[in-house]
Amino acid sequence: MGTYSPSHWLVVLLLAVVLFGAKRLPDAARGVGRSLRVFKAELKDGQEESHP
Repeated sequence: MGTYSPSHWLVVLLLAVVLFGAKRLPDAARGVGRSLRVFKAELKDGQEESHP
């Protein structure tokens, strides 16, 4: 129940292309990557502050 087949991922990819368009998809991926980096950095800073 928790696994996804390749056909599921294909549908998700096609929906992303339809929603964002082929030209805007790389920019959206870059934005998500930047957001994840900032999020990870904030988590790391929070963990360092909580441990004496």
